Amino acid sequence: MVEAAPRAYRSELRARQAKETRARIVAASAQLFATQGYQATTIAAIAREAGVSAETVKTTAAKAELLIAAFEVTFSGSEAAESLTDTEVAAGILEVPDEVFLDAVLTQITTANARGHGLWTVLLGAALSDPVVDEALRRILDNRSADYRRLVSELVRRGIAPPRADEGATADALSFLLSPESYQQLVAQSGWTGDRYAAWLRAAVIAEVTAAG
Repeated sequence: MVEAAPRAYRSELRARQAKETRARIVAASAQLFATQGYQATTIAAIAREAGVSAETVKTTAAKAELLIAAFEVTFSGSEAAESLTDTEVAAGILEVPDEVFLDAVLTQITTANARGHGLWTVLLGAALSDPVVDEALRRILDNRSADYRRLVSELVRRGIAPPRADEGATADALSFLLSPESYQQLVAQSGWTGDRYAAWLRAAVIAEVTAAG
């Protein structure tokens, strides 16, 4: 009984250290994947960037799993969440008043896209040749589709959008407009400023959700 507390403390300490090490490795992976791409980034390079051994990286996660985690953490602040409402990026969004709800959603998604669009491009490319990444991409897209269906329902419930016969079509349109791809093309590739992109996005989303259903 005397050893119970010290053992519990050591267990908690090891768990915290493991969590911190994983966070460093994921952050290092995110940096390297975004700047060097998937194929060129090696486990050894990740280990050097994270300040750990290659063996520690290997025991933490496979390379494909690190890419997936790097995108999810960079984009939403959380790994493997089924919904954005379960992540840091959308924390408390459902408690936002009706009059500022849509703008709050747009701000949060735009901020997430600004952080994650580069890794999203890497993820799409890696999925073409890596079955683990491809499976994760399909999960992410399925979750994204479900999130936007819930968003449309919430907009209708709040009276921001009129009732519509096909909420799925509206959700598909929002998924496209609010995707990392739109940010990548307009800001990263075409050189739009963040303000111009935000103004365009707001106008496009409002036109879509307020159109007759």
